[in-house]
Amino acid sequence: MPDLVMFLCKSLLGWLAIQGCLTLVFLWSLQSSQQKLLLDDQLPKTAVILCLRGADPYLSDCLQALLKQNYPQYDLKIIVDHQEDPAWKIAVDTVQEQGASNVEISALTTVRNNCSLKCSSLLQAVSELDDSYKIVALVDADTVVHPNWLRELVSPLADPHVGATTGHRWYLPTGRYWGSLVRYIGNVSTVVQMYLFGVPWGGTLAIKTEVLRQTGLLDKWSQAFGEDMMIRSVLKKYGMQVKFVPSLMMLNQEECDLPSLRTSIHRQLLCARLYHPQWMAVVGDVISSILFPNLVLMSLLGALLTWQWESVALLLGYYGSYTLGLLWLMVILEQGVQQVIRDRNQPNQPLAKLSSPIIIRLLLGIPLTQWIYGLGMLSSLRISTVKWRGINYRISGPWNIRLLEYHPYQILDQPGDPKVSL
Repeated sequence: MPDLVMFLCKSLLGWLAIQGCLTLVFLWSLQSSQQKLLLDDQLPKTAVILCLRGADPYLSDCLQALLKQNYPQYDLKIIVDHQEDPAWKIAVDTVQEQGASNVEISALTTVRNNCSLKCSSLLQAVSELDDSYKIVALVDADTVVHPNWLRELVSPLADPHVGATTGHRWYLPTGRYWGSLVRYIGNVSTVVQMYLFGVPWGGTLAIKTEVLRQTGLLDKWSQAFGEDMMIRSVLKKYGMQVKFVPSLMMLNQEECDLPSLRTSIHRQLLCARLYHPQWMAVVGDVISSILFPNLVLMSLLGALLTWQWESVALLLGYYGSYTLGLLWLMVILEQGVQQVIRDRNQPNQPLAKLSSPIIIRLLLGIPLTQWIYGLGMLSSLRISTVKWRGINYRISGPWNIRLLEYHPYQILDQPGDPKVSL
């Protein structure tokens, strides 16, 4: 028993050391990169595509921000799932209030049964672009951008070796729901993973139009459930890379309850299983993050039941050190991301204040997050159907997707709390 206890304790701290090194690499990338932005006459004409189904809590804010970009030539192409969708009225009203002339709002005309509704909308938007658009930028309705967002996203594409650029999403740890807290803790690890593996995020993504067409990416979208995770693998075959832009850490203020989070985790992990370029590494990360601490907890319980107080003290000390270590990593990453947000001079962007009650909730939330994501991983390995914004899909493989039955977005699909994400 003592040998097993010591092995578990050393494994736990060894895994913490690995996580710490990877986190510091990501933190270094946030602080060390100085991007050179293109001048107005160097910026290519760009189409910004926003696909909507349902009225996201900050949709109006998202649209207003997109219409105030410091970018000379861009058009906003909005594809709404249906004219009866509540997002349609919000989009029309916001555009009229802003008096914008560079916006086109369209309803989805063709619902494809062999891909997701989002992929159907993207394909429709891209197919309607003429040759004057050199860049296609994708954005999600939960992304409230800053004025330089599009310029920062497009500028690195001047490099012929860069086929796509991306940012990443960051949540606030100050929500009212435990789901919001668990999502925040899980996202800290996810963001680092996505950076290390070069996986883009569709909520802030730009890609050269010629790359879209020459690489066959549009054909893949026509058979896919998700649009972003596959991009790195496709571009790599053509000698191009996905570049992460540190200034595009985008703050998400939406709330999330635990039932909504469970559905979201299933969908995200399913997409990772289908399209992530290093899926087995993701599996290994989840297993290590869950197995080691829970084996230590089980051993701690066994030692308590058998009155092995020396083992109890050892296990408790190592587990406490591990949990405090994870908390420290979250705190330093939070400070790093906050500095990125401050540098954008966005006075309306809230910043988290890590007070004592929030620190305590984060400590309690760490094991809760491990269990929830562990169960989500197990479910994603055997799941064959998934629900996304009220629509059910049967998933038989990465390129074997079936939309079971389409219907416009309904009020019953809307969360009871208007600040909870869809």
